[in-house]
Amino acid sequence: MKEMISNILARRSIRKFLPDVIPERDLTEILEAGFAAPSAGNRQPWRVVVVRDRSCKEQLASCAGGQNFMAEAPFVLVVCAVPEESAERYAERGESLYVLQDTAALTTTILLAAHYLGYGACWIGAFNEEGVSKTLKIPKNMRPVAMVPIGKIDGGVPPRRQRRPMADVVVQDRF
Repeated sequence: MKEMISNILARRSIRKFLPDVIPERDLTEILEAGFAAPSAGNRQPWRVVVVRDRSCKEQLASCAGGQNFMAEAPFVLVVCAVPEESAERYAERGESLYVLQDTAALTTTILLAAHYLGYGACWIGAFNEEGVSKTLKIPKNMRPVAMVPIGKIDGGVPPRRQRRPMADVVVQDRF
């Protein structure tokens, strides 16, 4: 158990990638791990677009405010929510909240799986949603919510950034 906690604590957001190709089996493992993430009612209201094309990655980087490091990664996973699949069971709350929680759990699990396999990754949430949808021809019933460039780390792992003290973010028994 301590090894798992150590792995979680060692994960960093990586923004420098080597151009090395990632074996297909590693991509499959990362996706399989991601799809094991929890989702409300096990609806799994998500799709993942795998982007390998350099030109397309450059367009995605442009949609993300010029985060050009994305284009250097061998691939970018674009995590999309399918709100109607969650709404089928949970109505408006599923459509507006649970679907986002579910895709966040998927994205986190993808990040951890990539790290565990020795790759760097970064959660990109700041992007022009309409631009990403247009670039990838994402259907109207889907919503891109995160992009995750993944690759071998170039230049080493950055140090851990300062985290807020637990006393600032944990509320104890107010009942």
